[in-house]
Amino acid sequence: MINKALFTSNKEDWETPQDFYDRLNAKYKFQWDLAASDGNAKCDHYFTRDDNSLEQDWGELSGNLFLNPPYGRELKLWVKKASETQLKRDQFLVMLIPSRTDTSYWHDYIFNHAEIDFLRGRLKFEVDGVGGDSAPFPSAVVVYKGDSDDD
Repeated sequence: MINKALFTSNKEDWETPQDFYDRLNAKYKFQWDLAASDGNAKCDHYFTRDDNSLEQDWGELSGNLFLNPPYGRELKLWVKKASETQLKRDQFLVMLIPSRTDTSYWHDYIFNHAEIDFLRGRLKFEVDGVGGDSAPFPSAVVVYKGDSDDD
């Protein structure tokens, strides 16, 4: 049965597939999930909607940061904040977002600012922790890295 929520523009929260996250985590060893809920947090340390992650100082957090932000109209604010966060030396902020390369935030905050891995095929996002149908959009992993020349 097709989950109609996956195809609505009203849906903003797309739960990261656990196996996909596990592969990223094996490489980056995340300490923080910057946009989570109590039921889908991928790290021991995380911000929920009530914590208002956009108001938090991500640059003060230790360890590598994972971000699968809400995909609504405010996505550009999340991308801008990720791009402008002053990461510590050799720290990573890894973001999973829709590959909407025609948007201004891609041009302003991603191209020439981060490493990009365009995903082949469509992710099967989870719904309440269970695998769902393929997303109706392509996805990308965007990686911001702290300046290794800074102290």
